[in-house]
Amino acid sequence: MHEVIADIEREFMLIGRYKELVATADGAEERRLERSSYILLRRLEVKGPMSIGQLAHAFSLDTSTVNRQTTALLRGGLAERIPDPDGGMARKLRITEQGLRRVDEERTCRLNGLARVLKNWTPEELAAFADGLAHFNASIERAVE
Repeated sequence: MHEVIADIEREFMLIGRYKELVATADGAEERRLERSSYILLRRLEVKGPMSIGQLAHAFSLDTSTVNRQTTALLRGGLAERIPDPDGGMARKLRITEQGLRRVDEERTCRLNGLARVLKNWTPEELAAFADGLAHFNASIERAVE
């Protein structure tokens, strides 16, 4: 089992090559979102307004780290602070229209890059890969809780 886990770790390390393929997919490097910005904005897009504490918990990060990352989102107009819609004390972050546009652009770029990498895969291989990744990510979520 240790050998298989070591193989998985090596494959994850090699996935870093994918980042380069996506970055050059359409020549749009200058308008690409940083990875951390994309991840935070996607979470806000999917889950709705969240506090810095909620974001930190969701990603198992220190609140000071998330605070620095969200400050960049706020300065860039990609997110905004709002009162807690549920009436709580903490202010929440909400993705802006500009943030939604940038996330959509980034997602499109990533999808195009993935399409390039996976163009010769069969539908069955794609489905099995998607299922395996979903199972892996669900395991990460359970481990964080």
